[in-house]
Amino acid sequence: MTVPPLRLSGEVEGALGGGRPVVALESTIISHGLPRPRNLEVACELEQTVRERGACPATVAVLDGSVCVGLTPAELERVAGDASLRKLGRRDVAPALAAGASGATTVSSTAWLSALAGIRVFATGGIGGVHRGYVESFDESADLVALSEARVTVVSAGVKSILDVPATLERLESLSVTVLGYQTEYFPGFYLHSSGRRLDWSVRTPAEVAEVMRRQDELGITSALLVANPVPEADQLDPELHDRAIAEALASAESEGVTGQRLTPYLLASLVRATGGASLEANLAAVRGNARLAAEIAVAFAYSVPNSRSPKSPSPGTM
Repeated sequence: MTVPPLRLSGEVEGALGGGRPVVALESTIISHGLPRPRNLEVACELEQTVRERGACPATVAVLDGSVCVGLTPAELERVAGDASLRKLGRRDVAPALAAGASGATTVSSTAWLSALAGIRVFATGGIGGVHRGYVESFDESADLVALSEARVTVVSAGVKSILDVPATLERLESLSVTVLGYQTEYFPGFYLHSSGRRLDWSVRTPAEVAEVMRRQDELGITSALLVANPVPEADQLDPELHDRAIAEALASAESEGVTGQRLTPYLLASLVRATGGASLEANLAAVRGNARLAAEIAVAFAYSVPNSRSPKSPSPGTM
């Protein structure tokens, strides 16, 4: 078997070798998702959050043709400050390595590379999904197929609410990706605490998530486990403002002919402007909460004794 071309930092290599908990973090949110210089502050904050909860952070990026799993402070500054870094999905990693290029990893590439490195838990903000108007555009994020093929637990606040949430949940089901609501029976709405879509399974503690991970291992399941962790209601975007801003952003994108890879960044930037920055703050609240929970799950999976508790299925009377 060919050894994957990964360059692990000393901290990450030591943690994995010693069976200690590790949490992967994507780099696209640093390079493309947040304004400078705040992006570097958030990147450092997320790594510190993971450390404070007993796990080792592993921010993933491709630098000069090498897959880096775990970044030095100088490399983290480079990802935050270099505007020329490309956005690399799973399909882009091999060409980037061959060209000696540099880029930030998306959910699809980070999940896949984390699994190759043997990292079991990955924290992000929101995953990609099925775009609205899919029947005309066939626009679907590569994140979904990647999750069906990567053995990693992904903690997110759902899918970006500019997308078609019901269609995304249907697609995850088709791809056999298990979705667990964390302390909720409803799928989160990314900027909102709830999308209003009920889930089949929910869990209450990191230990319960770890137990599902163990059971998946016993069954030989190699797809991702998606843990849907809602942004706290106190930190969510005002629902009325959310709906109005998204409607305006979608209409603007259509009138300007924005499609493909340009669409999501365009819509997110439009939301930031329309909400006076409130959508960005809700996004950051979600990312921080996901980093905390991911570290707690990684610790529970690495250290806790298997327990007999299982995820809660909503009773028929509450459906």
